Amino acid sequence: MKLAATIDDVFGKISPPPGGETFVDPRAGLGKLIATGVRLFLIIAAFVMMLYLFQGAWDWIISGGEKERLEKARNKMSNAIIGMILIVIVFALFGVLTGNVLGIMKFTEGVGWEFNLPTL
Repeated sequence: MKLAATIDDVFGKISPPPGGETFVDPRAGLGKLIATGVRLFLIIAAFVMMLYLFQGAWDWIISGGEKERLEKARNKMSNAIIGMILIVIVFALFGVLTGNVLGIMKFTEGVGWEFNLPTL
């Protein structure tokens, strides 16, 4: 009869939590952080630009035909559209620079954007 049990028998085998494999290498974790930051920036920028566009449209609707208020609303809407175009251009240039020129960014199907930071 066995009275003493081993630790593995009592508590089970200890293993790291699932999903932590990508953060074993600090460079991979930093690359994932950068990719998440870029994605978050795009989402926030698009949301802010849409709010500004809707604010300009709302100002247009409630302007009551006054020339000055119509011009301000038109300027808000124009600035929002110019901002959206600038965000797209900056993201495209960022993609070309990091992907084609530097080779540190690539898109993997099912994973998304991956940054492979250069080392010495």
